[in-house]
This record gives sequence, structure tokens and C-alpha cells, in this order.
Amino acid sequence: MLRRLLTILSLLVPAPLAAQDRAGEFDYYVLALSWSANWCALEGDARDSPQCDESRDYGWALHGLWPQYDRGWPDYCETAETPPTRRAAEAMLDITGTPGLVQYQWEKHGTCSGLSAEDYLARSRAAFQTVTRPPIFRRLQRPVRLPASVVEEAFLEENPDLSPDGITVTCREGHIQEVRICLTRELEFRVCGSDVRRDCALTDALMTPPR
Repeated sequence: MLRRLLTILSLLVPAPLAAQDRAGEFDYYVLALSWSANWCALEGDARDSPQCDESRDYGWALHGLWPQYDRGWPDYCETAETPPTRRAAEAMLDITGTPGLVQYQWEKHGTCSGLSAEDYLARSRAAFQTVTRPPIFRRLQRPVRLPASVVEEAFLEENPDLSPDGITVTCREGHIQEVRICLTRELEFRVCGSDVRRDCALTDALMTPPR
């Protein structure tokens, strides 16, 4: 009877809450670059996104700069910092595409950086400029199919200090989706954690020409 009572009482004790991710506590960054034309073909055109207007001429666009643990990642951290202003978000349009993306990236990832919104956006731009984007993809005149590994090799050739374990290429619905590059907190190339190194294995992934 006593054992049964103890079992019932144990069920009434609330489970411990998951630890809250703390702003500024992370190990490295993942810089995510999306091929804008493919994003438009998969999603942006249906949204009538201004990013997909031919006058914008995006190639590799900044998706985000993500604080990362050696295993796993924080998101939506509590912070006393205020979100970026509309003006600050619009100032990122030359590399991001839409101000809504900037706001979303701040909420999910920037809040975990331990930086102010202004400094996080500055850090994101600096990370974007750290990586040389291969110019060959901007010369595409028509859609092509290629192994995803070719995209990785192109980035490795343009960035001699980048190692094969410091970059991964992702695909979505048969398209090249993103290139993700791992950076230290000082924005130097480093090896990615095992949960980030998940390369697309497609040998016929689609790349559409920039617009």
C-alpha cells in the first residue's frame, strides 16, 4: 500500500523544466547562405516576395548567422535587448532580401548572440563578407543540374582557409538550398559540429540562374 502511494505521489510531482538557453552562451556560429533564385522558385515566387524581383539581382543571400553549441543550438533566448528597427532591417536588404527575414533571424538567433540588435546585424554582415562567394554561379544563363559536392568544392577553392569539415551544402526538393559555413566567435573558419555536417548527397541538384 505504501509503495503504491509513493508511486502515485511521484506522478504528481511536476517534471523539471528544460534549461533556458542563455544569451551569449554558445560555442561558434553557423553562417547560412541561400541561393536566392532557388528559394524564389521553391517559395518566394508564391509569396510574391520582392526578393524575387529581377531588378534585385541576388546570388547567395544571407539567410542568417546562427549561434551554435558544439552539439545542438540555442534559439529564442531571453534578452533585454530591443529588436532591430525597421530602418536597421532595411539597411540589410542588399544582402538579405527582405526586412521580415532580418526581424525573424533576430528573434530566433540574434537574441542568443549576447549582442545588441545593432551589433548582431553588424556581425552578420561581417560574417557574410568573410566568405568569398564563387563568381561562377552568378554566370549561369540557364538552369543546370550538378552534384551538390560541386558547390562545396567551388567554395573551398575560393576560400583556401576553409576545410571540407567546415562547410555543408543542403538541398530541398531537388534544388541546392543553402551553404552553411562554420565560424568561430571571432569569425574565423572552423570545423562544424557533427550535427551540422549533413551534406546533400544529390548528384543532379538544380541550380537556377540568378535574377
